[in-house]
Amino acid sequence: MADSYMERVLKALVDAIEQAAPAGVTVLRNAMLPARIPPAGLIIVRDGTPGEPEALMSPPLYYYEHEAEVEIIVDRPAATQEAVFDALKQAVGAAIAADRTLGGLCDYVLGQAPAPILLPIDGGEGMKAATIPVVLMYGSPDPLL
Repeated sequence: MADSYMERVLKALVDAIEQAAPAGVTVLRNAMLPARIPPAGLIIVRDGTPGEPEALMSPPLYYYEHEAEVEIIVDRPAATQEAVFDALKQAVGAAIAADRTLGGLCDYVLGQAPAPILLPIDGGEGMKAATIPVVLMYGSPDPLL
């Protein structure tokens, strides 16, 4: 069975981020936070929520402003943490800007500003993380297909 339209959109977002990510960065989808963060950083794409669609009936079209989430996490010494974090943030931005339609699957893709936080770690300097909301605007002929 072929992927649903929503699944194709989400896979395209993950693929775009994987292609734009710096070398050595791990990109996952809907994963639990691992015990160890790779030295180059970690990006986790979460499906988020499609929200309530606007329904058009002739022909049937369900139009979504689906808010996915892209988490970036860096666990580095303070001297290099900011630069690596900024590189990951820019990679996500570059992935979105390179093709705002994700190969024609979306009408438009819009990334929103992240709110970075520092996560304390016992015996360590801490991790820096942020969630970047990504709005995927697309129409599908059926909410389940």
